Amino acid sequence: MANYYNENTVLYLDGAFVKAADAKTDLYGQTLHYGFGAFEGIRSYKTQNGTRIFKAREHYDRLQFSAESVGIPYTWNNEALISATYELLQKNDLQDAYIRPLIYCPPHMSLQPATTSHLMIAVWDWGAYLGEKLLRIKLSSFERPNPKGFKVEAKISGHYVNSILACQEAKAAGFDEALLTDIHGYVAEGPGANVFMEKDGALFTPALGNILPGITRATVIELAEELGIPMTEKQISIQELKQADAAFFCGTAAEVIGWESFDEYIFPLNWEESLGKKIQIAYKEMVLEKTRKTAEASI
Repeated sequence: MANYYNENTVLYLDGAFVKAADAKTDLYGQTLHYGFGAFEGIRSYKTQNGTRIFKAREHYDRLQFSAESVGIPYTWNNEALISATYELLQKNDLQDAYIRPLIYCPPHMSLQPATTSHLMIAVWDWGAYLGEKLLRIKLSSFERPNPKGFKVEAKISGHYVNSILACQEAKAAGFDEALLTDIHGYVAEGPGANVFMEKDGALFTPALGNILPGITRATVIELAEELGIPMTEKQISIQELKQADAAFFCGTAAEVIGWESFDEYIFPLNWEESLGKKIQIAYKEMVLEKTRKTAEASI
């Protein structure tokens, strides 16, 4: 179990910096009981130019979008939150860190809209979420929610029960992670990451509509264009994936991590020679500001 905080850890709560050990929430909160909250996963990196939060604006803008899409009041200024996050990292003496903002609702036992909300930002030291080794992936028996039943394009707390079920199922069967399909049986995404596959020198990824539009996913598409790698967003069948040359997950927590196998299928292309490896290297250079593309990672 990771140690997310200790007696000295500071978090940001409703505009103030407070000790994590002293922070409290109400057990009658609507978010706790019904999953009615919004959150983000963000990373900061120790770069040659100092501590940088990668794509901070995009993440806080999505946090606002997620909250407002389900009717949760959002009253914060995102530029001020970015500044507060940098200060929070400094107070916790962190550079390479994971950042978790959470918008949560006050005590409310009905299903009516919240009229106010709270904001918490926590930071902690967190390595590669899915590890460094190539992953063994299991096709999940669980599907991503019907987009007519949920705001699938928003990062909502309650959505992640679906992710937990898929992840637990895969790990119980001896795999590293799960892959979920959409309601039509096409490839969707992992419990906490988007998926790309390589075939005949080109990359493919599921089109939007049934998946979370990941910020790292958008970055991978941007990098593919810069590197001259053909890229297509489309519906991908399970059979297509099981005939691919290589595949990888990407996400803020996972970063870019390759697959070894999918169910019984072992990908034939050596990861070190794959397009995914090129993307992995370019992504790391980007977040560490070793390339000219630094604007997205700065305040």
